[in-house]
Amino acid sequence: MTGLTQRQRQVLDFVRTITQDGRPAPTLREIAAHFGFASTRAAADHLVALKRKGALESEPGKARSLRAVSALLPLRQRVVDIPLFGSIPAGYAQNREQEPEGCVSVDVGSVGIKPTRNTFALRVRGDSMIGRHICDGDIAILEHGPDPRPGQVVAALIDRKSTLKTFVLKNGKPFLKAENPRYPDLLPSEELMIQGVMRGLVRKAE
Repeated sequence: MTGLTQRQRQVLDFVRTITQDGRPAPTLREIAAHFGFASTRAAADHLVALKRKGALESEPGKARSLRAVSALLPLRQRVVDIPLFGSIPAGYAQNREQEPEGCVSVDVGSVGIKPTRNTFALRVRGDSMIGRHICDGDIAILEHGPDPRPGQVVAALIDRKSTLKTFVLKNGKPFLKAENPRYPDLLPSEELMIQGVMRGLVRKAE
C-alpha cells in the first residue's frame, strides 16, 4: 500500500474497528461526525484516497460495504479448496467407502504444492504412520494418478481394503510398510491399487 497520512490512518482504523465488531461500515455522516469534519465531503475525500492507495475496498452499488484491506494481502499466496473424501485407516486395512464431505482450504505456499483437479484430501484414522509424523486426525493431501516411488506415502486399496502406508519395492514386488512396529507390513495376496500419493499434510492444533 502507498503511504497513508496520519488522518487517513485514523479514518482507516475507525472503519476497521467498527467492521471488526460485526457492525455495518460507517456512513460518510458518521465518519464526519466522529472526526469533526465540517462536511461529509471531507470524509468522502479520505475514503477515495484510502481506496486509491489500496487500504479500503467496497462492493460496487452496495451501501455500507467498506472493509479494510489487510496489509499482508500482497504476501498471501493463492488459496484453493481441496475436496475432502472422508477418512482413511492408518492402522489395519479396512473396507471404507470414501464419500465427499466438504473441502479443505489451503494456502498453496504453505503446503508447498500446486494442486490439480486430481488433488484430494483424506482424514487419517489410526497411528500406524507415526514414524513419518502422520498422526490420527491429520488431513493428508494426495494426488491421484502418478506412479509412487519407493518410500512415498500412499493411499491404497490392498485386496479391496483401504489404508495409508509407505510404498515399498522388494525384489521388484510392491508392498505397504507401516511406520509403527505395532503393525505388520501388508503384502497383497490379490491386488494392490494406488489411489493417491501424499503431497502434504494439514494438522489442527489440539
